[in-house]
Amino acid sequence: MSMGRAFSVALVGLEGHIVEVEADIGQTLPNFVLLGLPDASLNEAKERIRAAAHNSGIPLSRRKITVNLVPASLPKKGSAFDLAIVMAALSAAGDVRGTGRTVFIAELGLDGRLRPVRGILPAVMAGMRAGFSEFAVAAANLGEARLVPGANARGYQSLARVALDFGANAQELMLEDIGDAEPSFSAAAAVGEPSAGPDLIDVAGQAEARMALEVAAAGGHHLLLVGPPGAGKTMLAERLPGLLPDLDDAEAMEVTAIHSLGGRDQVLSLIRRPPYERPHHTASTVAIIGGGSGIPHPGSASRAHRGVLFLDEARNRKHPTLRVYFTSQSGATRLAGEFSHGQLCSSRRPGSAVLMSCNLCGSVVNSGTAPPRAAEGRATYHRNSLDDQP
Repeated sequence: MSMGRAFSVALVGLEGHIVEVEADIGQTLPNFVLLGLPDASLNEAKERIRAAAHNSGIPLSRRKITVNLVPASLPKKGSAFDLAIVMAALSAAGDVRGTGRTVFIAELGLDGRLRPVRGILPAVMAGMRAGFSEFAVAAANLGEARLVPGANARGYQSLARVALDFGANAQELMLEDIGDAEPSFSAAAAVGEPSAGPDLIDVAGQAEARMALEVAAAGGHHLLLVGPPGAGKTMLAERLPGLLPDLDDAEAMEVTAIHSLGGRDQVLSLIRRPPYERPHHTASTVAIIGGGSGIPHPGSASRAHRGVLFLDEARNRKHPTLRVYFTSQSGATRLAGEFSHGQLCSSRRPGSAVLMSCNLCGSVVNSGTAPPRAAEGRATYHRNSLDDQP
């Protein structure tokens, strides 16, 4: 028997855990066994890996291959383990040399192409915290992986190119079928591009409301904007992010990691400006709080971390959503009911400012974490009014 090893990262919410991939080739009938609590998409990796290896010119052994994902008690989800599994199996067969302490994070296509996965930034951050510095990712994820200081990331278009770098026989590999050009992305689809938002200088009058915005921005307070339709609540709310300073390196890494986990856009640079989220008043609890089956997605509240979450028309919003959002535990706002296996994606106060608006009267009420007593009384009245809605 021979053994091969490789490393990858399992993400549970924003928390990354190093996973050691062990591969053993036995002397029994051909089979592929995957152990270590894989989900359905990871179980399907067995067929993807066999086809990808064959089409790359390095077919897997025809004997029994047993792959164990350590720690076995940690649930593994998604297709980001594909590259680590195939490299461990090839190492066990002697087709490539040992992979050392390189962390492999990529999905495989049937033709051997490496496909990008979401959550590369928090995965690389977790690897760096665990003492790993070498990473092999899909070429489309290379720019995001290199955002982590100190990470030596290499991007590949195909499994054949990865195997070549780890000692595979170049004459057997199919290197010419898949191009190796670096991918290009449109600026419109990129996360982290600087954009100038509305400026408070555009607002004429509204002296009290402007002062309330400035106080909320300076102190990291939440704010309740109350007034009749057309009073300018939305106009003022859109200009609050312009009062906030740029994020420092640590804060920018936190915010960008959350957007990377969402996987909606390519992450090409750190997000330096505080984000602004304005979910529609009919948005579901999951859309705002986050969650979902399989790999959870961050909701609007998580994406607004270190920025501004604007809950317009608060009176018309579902009460369970507001109650879950403002349920505090150990000083942190819980932003996702239960992520898989009890993990939460949370934003810490005053990490994000919450703006709520309703049409009850014509005043502006400061409802921060430590409000004045007079404002506290009026804020309580409005909260009770919201609770009375059906």
